[in-house]
Amino acid sequence: MSGSAAIRASVPWAQDERLARAAWSRLVEPEDHVAGWVLHALGPLEAVRHVLTASPIPVEVAEGQVARPTTARRKLDEGLERWRVRLARVAPERDVEVVERLGGRLVVPGEDEWPDGLDDLGTAAPPCLWVLGSSSLAETVRRSVAIVGARACTAYGERVAADLASGVSDRGVTVVSGGAFGVDAAAHRATVATGGITVVVLACGVDRDYPKAHDQLFARIRETGVAVSEVPPGSTVTRYRFLQRNRLIAAMTRGTVVVEAAWRSGALSTATHAAELSRPLGAVPGPVTSSLSAGCHRLIRDVGAVCITDAGELLELVLGIGEVDATKDGVPELAHDGLGDEDLRVYESLPLRTGRPVASICQVAGLPDRRVRSVLGRLAMLGLAQSGVSRDGERVWWRPAHPGSSAQGVLPM
Repeated sequence: MSGSAAIRASVPWAQDERLARAAWSRLVEPEDHVAGWVLHALGPLEAVRHVLTASPIPVEVAEGQVARPTTARRKLDEGLERWRVRLARVAPERDVEVVERLGGRLVVPGEDEWPDGLDDLGTAAPPCLWVLGSSSLAETVRRSVAIVGARACTAYGERVAADLASGVSDRGVTVVSGGAFGVDAAAHRATVATGGITVVVLACGVDRDYPKAHDQLFARIRETGVAVSEVPPGSTVTRYRFLQRNRLIAAMTRGTVVVEAAWRSGALSTATHAAELSRPLGAVPGPVTSSLSAGCHRLIRDVGAVCITDAGELLELVLGIGEVDATKDGVPELAHDGLGDEDLRVYESLPLRTGRPVASICQVAGLPDRRVRSVLGRLAMLGLAQSGVSRDGERVWWRPAHPGSSAQGVLPM
């Protein structure tokens, strides 16, 4: 038995693909592209073998990633060096046990619970996910939207985030966010309050609550939704991990909306990832005097984000116009909504207080007698026109006081 084979034989997890992926999540930081090259080209077992044995990684692994072989060799050697630093801390069996004790599980690519959207990240895709919650992650995010924004949001931003979250969750759409203060928390809380499903993507291990002030919120999310992380249990948050987890939020959802964001807000990184992945991107406008809306206005002006003002518009953005009711939330439907051009011209030619003969209606509408009489018949059937006889015995038409009532009525005086 060779030396490298003996080393692998003495490490049980190095012979199990799922555990090797769990180990890889402990060895490498999120969005380590060099690690992504190695994992993609060699697979998890061969990748961890090189870390265990310190054997050089074939330079062909970086083919198509860097132009010069010397650069590829340097990057691979540097990667191997930094991954081996963490080798003594790797115990994937223990990590899996910790998560399973909490009622969670390890999810790897190819399994039913793996969100397909993450595969679009290519070499930036996570090696595995650590999941807590009662719902299947893949099923939960199949119809989902990311709602993100500023931590130090205004009352306006908090209210809009809550309205959007409750509006889409009422229609069976999952709300995904990062669990931070401000917009994230408002979106999560509103979804939970309306009985919807929400997913929190953490920058720490799923066994930790960060921020600690949201421990009760995270507990509710785990009961009805899902908490997910790409870093193993026990991992702490770092500024770097906060930014890198945003790519997961953008990739696993069908679209992203930024509610409030300053010019250099971290929420804009989620928007950038969404745009790079060709996911639908929306932004909520705010006061032009508000610095917390400057980032949203920048997305609308420079990136082409869709202006989002209510849940209906957000649903159209992420699900498609044909999949949702296009009626604007909070805007009452008018009696004449949906009328064609000629029907609307005749309808608007009808008086409100006194009846008008057909000849007069023709003049106002600019349509011939035959067309006007045909339209009046349709409007009468819809309850949008009424007729009667004037004192001179002439038939006249008018708009009913209550649209939808009978086509015949008493002539207004």
